[in-house]
Amino acid sequence: MSFKVEQMEEKNMVKLVIESTAEEFEAGLNKAYNKDKNKISIPGFRKGKAPRKMIEQMYGAEVFYEDAANAIIPEAYATAAEESKLEIVSQPKISVVQLEKGKPFIFAAEVAVKPEVELGTYKGVEVEKADTEVTDADVEEELKKVQEQNSRTVTVEDRAVKDGDMTVIDFEGFVDGVAFDGGKGSDYALTLGSGTFIPGFEDQLVGANTGDHVEVKVTFPEEYQAKELAGKEAVFQCDVKKIETKEVPELDDEFAKDVSEFDTLAEYKEDVKKKLTERKEADAHRTKEDEAIEKIIDDAKMDIPEAMIDNQVNSMINDFANNMMQQGLSMEQYMQFTGMTMDKFKEQVRPDAVKRIQSSLVLEQIAKDENLEVTDADVDAEIEKMAAAYGMEVDKVKEYIQDAERESMKKDIAIQKAADFIMENVKERAKRTTKKAAADEEKEPAKKTTAKKTTAKKTTKKADETKDAE
Repeated sequence: MSFKVEQMEEKNMVKLVIESTAEEFEAGLNKAYNKDKNKISIPGFRKGKAPRKMIEQMYGAEVFYEDAANAIIPEAYATAAEESKLEIVSQPKISVVQLEKGKPFIFAAEVAVKPEVELGTYKGVEVEKADTEVTDADVEEELKKVQEQNSRTVTVEDRAVKDGDMTVIDFEGFVDGVAFDGGKGSDYALTLGSGTFIPGFEDQLVGANTGDHVEVKVTFPEEYQAKELAGKEAVFQCDVKKIETKEVPELDDEFAKDVSEFDTLAEYKEDVKKKLTERKEADAHRTKEDEAIEKIIDDAKMDIPEAMIDNQVNSMINDFANNMMQQGLSMEQYMQFTGMTMDKFKEQVRPDAVKRIQSSLVLEQIAKDENLEVTDADVDAEIEKMAAAYGMEVDKVKEYIQDAERESMKKDIAIQKAADFIMENVKERAKRTTKKAAADEEKEPAKKTTAKKTTAKKTTKKADETKDAE
């Protein structure tokens, strides 16, 4: 196997042209034959006993080409990717160049490589001082949440359903009098006001009693994923089988004893205030860090290839889908209930994906420029944290961590060290309290700087995360 690297027109995109020898391709054909021979019938031969040449004569020499190529490509690409020393940041786009018996098998893999980052100013970045004060109102709000968490669900028999109640319903949807796929459900748990269903659906159940039959009329959004339903009026026949509500406990000393290690409500409140303060300080740190990193991104240069963005978008969507599955909802159901399309969803995710990539790239470059070394001790400390979090022995966790995962951990630690370095060097300014103050600040003459402005693609929304983009 051999390969060559070709630069593509789009910056930070390369093509790996990979060539397997004729002998390697022949071995792939034999592998494909052994894999498929039991599925092929040849007159005069029992299944699995027909010689390869006989099969090729009857079905054509190309009968095993696809399987042979599929057998060769993964390993050949992996080898070429590793030996090339390229920092590949996307899935390969594979295309066949030559596929012919007796000749080398040649294919191409188009990939995005990590772009170079030219940093501007990243030391002494000015950020707004965040408010970390915890008020009595904050404490009361937190106590209400704990009350909600410790509430009990009771069945409602003496009144109609209202917004916020939980219902159990049977439903079936019809368009032009005809039932449609995916429009039927039995014993479905629906909280009114959750926005789970199509807009207008839940509102029409308000006022119904247990045992009532309700006819709900809605209109599917114009951009509904099922094109045959988009913009159509639908009628749902619904039966309300159960109404439930939450009963919250009284806020007193007994409540404090039940939910904490304290004997009085006053002591519990003090603890709540302490924890809220810690949380606010942590949130303030993240906010300042995000602001600093965003300014660093704006003062940097980087050309992010589209394939890298697409890879990050797909990764984020997969993570979202997994989270939905843990909640008992498939991606298809989510799309159907929200009227979202995959293209629209990708469009929404894209700005955040770009910001994650930008954040990761500038932090990696800062770690490199500042020689922020990651030691084995740093990795071991991270493994110890993992072991404590999962309740496992440290040595046991180490057994599960492969070399590739260890390198990934080193990269994550380096990024965190870069973020810490930024925060050690930020300059805080007082929070603007009036529009006049902000306007006055805008009027101040800009200081001259030699730092270059970013050419990175701008996003339409601000992103909060600065996690690794790869």
